[in-house]
Amino acid sequence: MVKKLKFYNNFKVSKAHKQSILLIGNFDGLHLGHQKLFNLANKYKKKFKLKIGVITFEPMPKMYFNKNLKNFRILSIHQKIKILEKLDVDFLITKKFNKQFSKIKSQNFIKEILYKKLKAKYIFVSNNFRFGNKREGDVNQLIYNEKNFNYKIIKPKPFILKKKVISSTLIRKLLSDGKLEHANKLLGRKWSIESKVEKGRQLGKKIGYPTCNLDIKDYVIAKPGVYAVKIFQKNKNFSLKGIANLGYRPTFRQKKILLEVYIFNFSGNLYNKHLTIEFINFIRKEKKFKNINQLRKQINLDLKSAKKKLN
Repeated sequence: MVKKLKFYNNFKVSKAHKQSILLIGNFDGLHLGHQKLFNLANKYKKKFKLKIGVITFEPMPKMYFNKNLKNFRILSIHQKIKILEKLDVDFLITKKFNKQFSKIKSQNFIKEILYKKLKAKYIFVSNNFRFGNKREGDVNQLIYNEKNFNYKIIKPKPFILKKKVISSTLIRKLLSDGKLEHANKLLGRKWSIESKVEKGRQLGKKIGYPTCNLDIKDYVIAKPGVYAVKIFQKNKNFSLKGIANLGYRPTFRQKKILLEVYIFNFSGNLYNKHLTIEFINFIRKEKKFKNINQLRKQINLDLKSAKKKLN
């Protein structure tokens, strides 16, 4: 049974969670590189009988400093929590990232937060980790302060696959390039979007293919096009199969990006239901059709392709 983690929105943790192993970062995607880090942390947990805690920030600092960066996340916060629980994390600190917090000096972050408030024992960070006002702090500063503040820095080597470091940046690039299967391999699972079904223009229904319309919120925009997908409904322990169009519907001149999902052999009302759409295979890029008949013919071809991929 997966253990529920304790959630904090500040650094005032309980006594049971002081003197723990801490991992600091965005951990967007929680990809194979991150998983390697957590597996190592769990070895320390067993050896020294300590708890594991994660410090992450909301909004993600890159999104805070770049207000135009609307679609960036690989994972929602909810998805991140579920995966962290499976990785045997005991507690999560999600600190609100704002102007005040961004001004904290790196030395104060070490002394006041890591040492005084959390009393960290082991701190796991990546080699390129930066923190503090104007990103002034780095791993070398953390190592320099080890003896003063009674912690030990653990800096594992990056996970390299086919001469490339696995990173969230690389996975975002693969998704935007339509290299879904490669991205899924680096994630160690299928990339997915969680969202609520909204009322749309019902264009799919009019042409014989009723769809669930979902807002992709601040998720990274994968390559617009057609995908074979699996659909999971909240609190249901089974999946459905279907086809999804992620894009701008050029045939209907839509400006906002939308995720539309047609579920095979399904009839029912899913409005306002929470769905997880798992992306299995990229079928084709989005294109504009001269008329509805052309679109229908292409949808039939897409359905056949998707069913083959999902069998």
